[in-house]
Amino acid sequence: MTFASALRERRYARGLSLAGLSELVHFHRGFIHRVETGERAPNRHLAETADIALQAGGALVREFEADESVRQDEAATRKALASSLATTRSLVELADLELDEIHDGVEEAAVDYLGWPPAPMLQRADALRSDVLKRLKDYRHGPHERADLYVAAGRLSGVLAYAALDLGDSDAALEHARAAARCARYAGDMELLVWVRGTQSLIARFNGDYGIALDYVREGMQHVTEGAGTGEARLLCGEAQCLANLGDSRAANQILNAAEQARERVHQPDSIGGLFEFSETKQRYYAGSSLIWLDGGDDARRAATEAQAAIDSWQQMPAEQRSLDDERLAHIYRATALVQLDDVEGAADAMAPILTLPRESQISWIGKRADRVGSMLSTPRFQGSPAATDLREAIAALKTA
Repeated sequence: MTFASALRERRYARGLSLAGLSELVHFHRGFIHRVETGERAPNRHLAETADIALQAGGALVREFEADESVRQDEAATRKALASSLATTRSLVELADLELDEIHDGVEEAAVDYLGWPPAPMLQRADALRSDVLKRLKDYRHGPHERADLYVAAGRLSGVLAYAALDLGDSDAALEHARAAARCARYAGDMELLVWVRGTQSLIARFNGDYGIALDYVREGMQHVTEGAGTGEARLLCGEAQCLANLGDSRAANQILNAAEQARERVHQPDSIGGLFEFSETKQRYYAGSSLIWLDGGDDARRAATEAQAAIDSWQQMPAEQRSLDDERLAHIYRATALVQLDDVEGAADAMAPILTLPRESQISWIGKRADRVGSMLSTPRFQGSPAATDLREAIAALKTA
């Protein structure tokens, strides 16, 4: 419960109008109304005076303090996002990047991203990249280190693109991705450029721009070196997501099969792991997340199977190797497929780990995809189903967790 809802409930319980509470706490009733509706943030004085006036025994003050802590965390994240964008713009504006060294923390950040929330990773990657830029501007590098540091700056920009997208800011994500692409080209690193094109396609899919997403995939495919890393399989899985969203079941399944064949041809591992590696588990996750956009039936059955396989694989891994956000999303994708198959009880079981997530663990994708499950359960098809009603209400409650 938030301070706003707690204040409103306690005012109702005391039988007070806004005007009545206004007289007791000496705040304008319009201000109180905006606080209760979430349009304005409360202040401590209102919390303390309302707590006394409504005989809340300190409960309202505690709710205020909890909300204030969240607001401070969100403010820090916004500040880090703004700082990271400023660095990206500086990076893009440099006509001829001179880079010093591959930063020691790049690989560690790429691996840690799988298990850390996006906000602290945003701050961490921005700090790492700021150091790269400082070295760049001071010309503290050797003549043969330039390409390596282009790659370091590009990968850090890629981490920032993912963090911004997970925080729901696709415009910032695109700016970071463009910087990463520029660095990849400066370095002549086609592996990184293929990864960036896949990420740009992901951002376009987040925005629902599937034609643009396909363009990124097809541009990226021009730079693929067959058998070198998992970039080709990742691009193909992105293409399958686009085709599924565009309603082409046959082509989506064919491309997913082609992605499996591309993985079998890999003879040279990815240069860096974590966020920059497209594991077999992630590939199964992509298959599940693609086919849920079709009309159910065999597509939904394959989606449910692939999502469950990804979940099972992640749960058998050491904690540091699990991609927690993707694992959580796989639960939602499995639930979506099961709703398409009219298995509401199975969908509720799949969603169970998601329904208890605290707000700070709910990346933007979780809200978007869970909302879709709730919308599906609101259709006439599920009228009269208590299980559907329960699950729909539980999903709605996620936003106030």
